[in-house]
Amino acid sequence: MLKGFKNFLMRGDVIVIAVGLVTALAFSTLIKAFTDYVVNPIVARFQGGGSAGLGWQLGDEGNEATYLNLGEFISALIYFVIFMAVVYFLIVVPYKHSQARRGVTVFGEPGPVKKCPACLSEDLPAAASRCKYCGTDQPASGAGAPAR
Repeated sequence: MLKGFKNFLMRGDVIVIAVGLVTALAFSTLIKAFTDYVVNPIVARFQGGGSAGLGWQLGDEGNEATYLNLGEFISALIYFVIFMAVVYFLIVVPYKHSQARRGVTVFGEPGPVKKCPACLSEDLPAAASRCKYCGTDQPASGAGAPAR
């Protein structure tokens, strides 16, 4: 039973989804700080309505609702960078290492791509013989559109 649970947790899908959710949570904190401390004061300035810190007072002196608080936003940005570094070094790097020992490549660099001359899609694999969007035949990898 524990072996099955371990196999479930070590599937690439679960780890990728977990990292995606953690990234989304950290990014939501950044977005919340941007709206709370940059957008909300601009909106509140039009309503009328004090705080000191790194930023500008847009309305009456001492009115927190119209204070453009860049200090809090910078703080949230720093939090985001630190949080994502922790996720990378404590989750992604050990997971990549354990999967490499199993012979599986995860979070690797994307393969070479080429551009379809017919529909101008730029994300076709270099070895593709047909465009996945328009279905036109593609030139061989060595000829035609250069891989980028």
